Amino acid sequence: MKKPELLLPAGNTETFYAALEGGANAVYLGLKNFNARERALNFSNRQIPVLIDLAHKKDCKVYITLNTVIKNNELPELLDVLDYLQTIKPDALIIQDWGVYHIIKKYFPALTVHASTQMANHNSLGAVYSYQKQFERVILARELTLKEAAEVNKKSKIETEVFIHGALCYSFSGMCNFSSYLGGHGANRGLCSQVCRRSFDTGKEAKYFYSLKDNQQIENIHNLIEAGVHSLKIEGRLKSSDYVYKVARAYRMVIDDKNKLRLAQEMLKTETGRKKTSYFLGNDISDAVTYDSPNTGLFLGKITKITQTGFEFNTDFDLHNNFRVRIKHPKKDEQINLKVREFSQTGRTVQVITESKFIQGSSVFLSGIIEKKFSSKLPEGKNNIRFGMLFGKKKIIIKSFSKPQKKTNFTLFLKIDTLDWMRKIRFDAFDNIIFSFTQKDLDTLDVNSNLIQKFKHKIWIEFPHFIPEGKIEYYKEIAQKFTAKGLNKFFLSHISQKLLLPKNAIFAGNSNMYAYNDAAIDFFLSEKVKLITYPVENDAENIENYQNKNGIMPVYFYPRLFISRMPIKIKEEESFKDDTGNTFYKIVRDGITYTVPEIPVSFMQYVNKFRQQGFKNFLIDLSFEKPSGNRINTLIKRYKNSQQIQPSVNFNYKRTLK
Repeated sequence: MKKPELLLPAGNTETFYAALEGGANAVYLGLKNFNARERALNFSNRQIPVLIDLAHKKDCKVYITLNTVIKNNELPELLDVLDYLQTIKPDALIIQDWGVYHIIKKYFPALTVHASTQMANHNSLGAVYSYQKQFERVILARELTLKEAAEVNKKSKIETEVFIHGALCYSFSGMCNFSSYLGGHGANRGLCSQVCRRSFDTGKEAKYFYSLKDNQQIENIHNLIEAGVHSLKIEGRLKSSDYVYKVARAYRMVIDDKNKLRLAQEMLKTETGRKKTSYFLGNDISDAVTYDSPNTGLFLGKITKITQTGFEFNTDFDLHNNFRVRIKHPKKDEQINLKVREFSQTGRTVQVITESKFIQGSSVFLSGIIEKKFSSKLPEGKNNIRFGMLFGKKKIIIKSFSKPQKKTNFTLFLKIDTLDWMRKIRFDAFDNIIFSFTQKDLDTLDVNSNLIQKFKHKIWIEFPHFIPEGKIEYYKEIAQKFTAKGLNKFFLSHISQKLLLPKNAIFAGNSNMYAYNDAAIDFFLSEKVKLITYPVENDAENIENYQNKNGIMPVYFYPRLFISRMPIKIKEEESFKDDTGNTFYKIVRDGITYTVPEIPVSFMQYVNKFRQQGFKNFLIDLSFEKPSGNRINTLIKRYKNSQQIQPSVNFNYKRTLK
């Protein structure tokens, strides 16, 4: 059986060298922009060709992460980057944005593309569709079981890649709005503020309900090989070189010889991340959350004394000067990596000499063991690589995504998520009604009723954000059943869901089919998508910059801050707060846990402004709201009059989505 590729992270020059020496078959790394780890040091345009040359000499591939969503005003810069990358020829680009894909295939076809895990491919539909679109590889969602991963490989021809070690996001990658909601730091823009690592208070207890342990699949490696996985990926572009080197050697050892599993396990015991979980791949999520602490590193002790030259603490570990330590403030959520000039240990008492100042009671963690030092310098390389030479072509390329706008009347869409709303709304008050129902409600819905048949031309059926492999046939049958009864309009949460539909079906995309730029919209339209929905975390500048204004503008909704397959120990619809007093709720639908805010987002007051800008279609989304006839009447009135509704927030509209 063919050995899989071992894929290692490189966030800086030291970790690049550590990955090569640790046994990487490929490394993934980012430029200074447009990558999902903006906080990593990353690499300059002059460094990348040198890195590629060094890696290729070691028979190692280099993948460039270009895996963020792109705003319209960033398209000229993106074109320069793609032109540069086509010149230096990396082995592949890892991308998220369908607009980036569209531009590459149309104008830079020599570039090879991998579908980032941010694209949320979680079943064989995504894999098959990606293969049809000429992706070389799809990086599967972290939430798949081993059986599901094997099914994806069995049903598709595309290469698959899975994460086998490192940090886990609570939400499906590519489906998190929490960081953006709290401060405008978009997770899909590479600026995640790690909200899932924060403490939340239910009123009865305060815990880290969302903070997952770190992924570790060392015991599952040969099961993954047998499942047909092509590439095994280590997370960690923000990690140190000693982390990369240690983890690389452990997994290299097991890939090459499964009889060395026990030795590899011993090596990983001093890998100083969080506690470990085998998660869905290991079929064990019972103990996947670190409720008491999200800290990385092995706890050594607490500072007992401040000295003139540093501090002291007690520990049962024997420390050496090649140990890295991290200090955590006892009351604040602050951690500092410490450069230790010298350790001195007498029994259990350790004296640390450092110029940094700390306070008594701070926790001391082992954050790494320096087994080998790696250079932070690269050899001189070619400095004559052209960059940004498209000149006038950029305007022509960007202009090609602008389609003539048809003059249409203003239309209002309503989305409901439960049958209970059916008794509260007047179907004739809306132009379109979206049923975002659970499986139970879809099965219960009487499609032959007079009401449904009378208004079937207005009704759309929405598919969920996550369709597990075992439910693909169910939703295919739903599509056939409803289409046969004259309900042939569908809203998709992922473009690959179009493969579920009969030929005569009409389909649109919800806000989960991200369309931050006109290139993405142009791609979706080329795939016969009737309408797109603009992203909910958009800001005013990006909204105004759209050339295509035929999409649907959400003007009232409860944003899905987290969408996860992982259950949490908070009661259904029980309120809880973050450390700033914001209130949230947990809601479970068809096994998926949603986290939503107490206060909705409303753009009602901007409806007239949107109309003046040329937008024509608007959405009131009642998902997660208690059914109420009075509420819907109020919302309709405010929409018609373009009036603010309170209480509400405006998300990123007035602030910049960073």
